[in-house]
Amino acid sequence: MLITGVALIILAGAMAWAASNAKLTERSNRYTSSVAAAEAATEKVLSQISRDFLLGGEKLVNDNVAGYIQSTPTTTDSAYWSDWEFNDAGGNIGQTFVQASSPSAYSDLGSVYAGLRGFITTYTVVSNARQPAAPEVVVGSVLQQLQLARIPIFQFAMYSSGDMEISCGQPFTISGRVHSNKQLYVEPASALTFQSHVTASGDILFARDPLDTRTPTVPNGSVLYQLPGEPIPHQPVMYLPIGMTNTPTAIREIIQPPALGEDPNSPIGRERYYNLADMIVAVSDTGISATSGQFNSFMTVVPSNQVTLFINTTNSFWDEREGKTILPIDVDVGSLRSWSATNSSLRVALGSKDLASLYVVDRRTPSATTLGAVRVLNGVQLPSRGLTVATARPLYVLGNYNQTNAANLGTTNTAGSLPASLVGDSLTILSVNWIDANATISSSTSYGLRIAKPTTVNAAILAGAVETVQGAYGGGMENFPRFLEQWGQANTITYNGSMVKMFPSQYATNMWGKANVYNPPKRNWAYDINFDDPMKLPPVTPSLQSVTRGLWTTLPPNQTAVSASP
Repeated sequence: MLITGVALIILAGAMAWAASNAKLTERSNRYTSSVAAAEAATEKVLSQISRDFLLGGEKLVNDNVAGYIQSTPTTTDSAYWSDWEFNDAGGNIGQTFVQASSPSAYSDLGSVYAGLRGFITTYTVVSNARQPAAPEVVVGSVLQQLQLARIPIFQFAMYSSGDMEISCGQPFTISGRVHSNKQLYVEPASALTFQSHVTASGDILFARDPLDTRTPTVPNGSVLYQLPGEPIPHQPVMYLPIGMTNTPTAIREIIQPPALGEDPNSPIGRERYYNLADMIVAVSDTGISATSGQFNSFMTVVPSNQVTLFINTTNSFWDEREGKTILPIDVDVGSLRSWSATNSSLRVALGSKDLASLYVVDRRTPSATTLGAVRVLNGVQLPSRGLTVATARPLYVLGNYNQTNAANLGTTNTAGSLPASLVGDSLTILSVNWIDANATISSSTSYGLRIAKPTTVNAAILAGAVETVQGAYGGGMENFPRFLEQWGQANTITYNGSMVKMFPSQYATNMWGKANVYNPPKRNWAYDINFDDPMKLPPVTPSLQSVTRGLWTTLPPNQTAVSASP
C-alpha cells in the first residue's frame, strides 16, 4: 500500500507536470503564431510604404499614412486571418501603429549606399496580434522600421539609368563615384583609373557591349580601381519617383512639358523640370513669351520687350554629327543675370530673389533639314542663386561657363562657382573659339575652320545619349558631352560637375563616330565636390529613392518603442 501510495503521488506529479508542460508548450506555440501574425501585419504596411515611396516619393507616402494605419491582414488577403485580431498597441482594434520621424539632416548613408548622402525619414510600424477564441490567448507584438532616403542625383561623377560604357582612347581618370543601373562595360584603349566607388545593378565587365563590334583593344587598355574592394556589382537599382516603370525611355518624361490637363502634383508631374522652374520661356513660329512657373500658376507675365534682352532666335549653325542646321534659342546668361537682378515682374513673384531655374519650350515647326535647340552663352557669371537651364530639346553650351575667376579656368578649383546644371535631350560643348559662320554645310571646308581652344564648363549635366546598336558604338561616357570642333591634345576641355545619362535622345539621334565631326580634346574632368554640400546642389536637382530595412524586434504588448536598457 505504501508503495502504491508513493506511485500514485509520483503519477499525480507527473501528470501535473505534463499538463503544465503542455500548457506552456501551447502558450509558446500561440506566442510564436501571434508574433508571426504581428509580423505579417507590419510587413503588409511596410510593403505599401515602400511601393508608394518608389512610385511617388515622400509626398505620396505622407498622403497615404491614414490608409496605412487602417491596414491589417484580412480575409481578403487569406481566409487564415478570419479568427485573428490586430491592434495598434494602443487598444485600437483593426489598426496598425505607423509613425514617421522628422526627415534627417543631409547625412551619410550606410549599407550599399556608403559614400552617398541623403535625407532620411524612418517609419516605425508596430502591430499587436492575437486569436481571441483560442484556448490560450497570447498577444504577439512586433516593431519594424523602414528607412526612406532621398538621394540627390548629382552625387556621381557618372551615373546611367541604363547600361554604361567606358572605352576611352586616351588616359582617363574619373574622380567621383560611378553607378550604372544595368550593366557596366569597361574596356578602354588606354589607361582608365577610377578613384572612387564603382557600382552597378548588373555585372561589371572588362569587355565591350556585345553589340559593339569594334576590334578589341586588349592588351592595350588597362583599368585601375583605387579603392579596396572595388568594383561592386549587383547593387540595388536606384529609382526616380516618376510613378511608372523606371525605364530610361519613361524617365525622359521629366524633361518634357506636361500634357494638357496633367496634374502637377501627380508623381510624374512633381518631377517635371517644367513644373519646377522659376521661369518658362516659350518660342513658337509667331513669337516669344515668358511667364513665371508653376509655383504661382504661371500668373506673372514677363513683358516681351524684356524677354528679348536675354533671348535671341536669329542665329544658326551647322551640326556635322546631326547633319542639320541648328536653329538655337540663344539664352544670354549674362544678360539674364542682369535682368533678373533688376526686373519688377518675375523678381517680385520670387520674393525679391534672382531666378534660379529656367525651362525653355521650343514649339517652332522644324523642316527636314533643321533642328530646334537651346544654347546658353555668355555664362561666365550666373545669377546669384546659381542656374539650372532645362529643355526637352538638344542643349548647347558656348564658351566658358560658371567660372568668374580667370585664374581658375582649366582647373578643378570651383570655390567661386555657383550651383548649376544643364538639362536636355543631349549636351554639346562649343569652345570659346566657336564661330557660327565657320560651321557650314560644307563639312570638308567647315572642319578645317572649327578649331577649338581650351574651355571650362562647371555644371552638372543631365541629358540623353544615343546608345550602342549592332555594329555601331554609342560613344560611351567619354563622349557623353558632344563636340563639334578640332581640339587635339593641346586643347583641354576642363569639366567639373556630375554627368547623368538618363534616357535615349529623341531629337539629336545620329550615331557617334562620323568623320569630320571633331578631334578629341584632352579631357580634364572631375566630380565637383561642391555637390557634397546640399546648399550647393544645382537648383531643382532630382532625387533618387532608396528603401532600407532597419530595426526588427518583438515588444511587450501595448508598447510602441523599445525600452532603454537599465
